[in-house]
Amino acid sequence: MPAKSQAQQKAAGAALSAKRGDTKKSMLKGASRSMEKSMSEKELKDLAETDRNELPEKKESK
Repeated sequence: MPAKSQAQQKAAGAALSAKRGDTKKSMLKGASRSMEKSMSEKELKDLAETDRNELPEKKESK
């Protein structure tokens, strides 16, 4: 599942780093904290690997 925005991609990268033990879980805030708790490492990796070039900074609200 690719990320829908750059913000989501960055949050997934931070959560993945914490899940792997590269950064402290206490450093996570907001979406990355909940992503780390609720998603598997594979799901986070899929989101974090999304190419950022064509993504909007934030997802537009309807």
